Amino acid sequence: MSDNSEKLQKVLARAGHGSRREIEGMIAAGRVSVDGKVATLGDRVELTPGLRIRIDGHLISLNASTGQICRVLAYYKPEGELCTRSDPEGRPTVFDRLPKLRGARWIAVGRLDVNTCGLLLFTTDGELANRLMHPSREVEREYAVRVFGEVDEAKLRSLTRGVQLEDGPAAFKTLRYSGGEGMNQWFNVTLTEGRNREVRRLWEAVGVQVSRLIRVRYGDIALPKGLPRGGWTELDLDKTNYLRELVELAPETATKVAVEKDRRRMKANQIRRAVKRHSKVNTGQRRGGAR
Repeated sequence: MSDNSEKLQKVLARAGHGSRREIEGMIAAGRVSVDGKVATLGDRVELTPGLRIRIDGHLISLNASTGQICRVLAYYKPEGELCTRSDPEGRPTVFDRLPKLRGARWIAVGRLDVNTCGLLLFTTDGELANRLMHPSREVEREYAVRVFGEVDEAKLRSLTRGVQLEDGPAAFKTLRYSGGEGMNQWFNVTLTEGRNREVRRLWEAVGVQVSRLIRVRYGDIALPKGLPRGGWTELDLDKTNYLRELVELAPETATKVAVEKDRRRMKANQIRRAVKRHSKVNTGQRRGGAR
């Protein structure tokens, strides 16, 4: 194998066929073959014109690794949706409402549990998803959390200094009171890792229950204002490249976001502002005449 070879899961992830973790699971289950031979973990491939890779017997496209544009969606996950591609019980999943793709698929950047809502990012670039999720990158996540129970200064200090969970010590990077009274209070907290139910488990470790949890930010990407639950919006080139550069990937030079659509939205906003100004002027004139 030449120096141009790459790990199989990295090639497939970059081509948009899943995150590295998902693809490693496929390989371990014997679902991936290379040139007719069942692949094993650790296999490397070289991208040559005759390369044939199959998943579940289906020949897959590697076009994404040689020029498909990296796309990123911001999705407002509602409570009750699962972060899985399909559910045997037929429950709704976060993939159900996303726009359909040809030759690629959406990959979730991390997970939110079924009772958590808020910002969930999706991308067509498996390598981008993998790096954004990896703990070594320490990408900050912010949550708005409503808690029920007595919260005192000692508990707040414990949550920022560290408490012992079943999978090791953990702490909030920042913790800020944001409203509420009595036994129901809101806080904004940040973490730089994505352990399972970590926000809830941290509060539970100090005897406080989480009654509402919303992810409001991932890195510098905030939950878009006005985005309805179950709604999505595609990130523009600047925001996509912010995420890529955050994890040391080369910036994109093209986008699928329609400039015409953005212009129409800008024009509509300009019209609304002009109508509002006109209304204020007329109101002022009427008041002046009434005096």
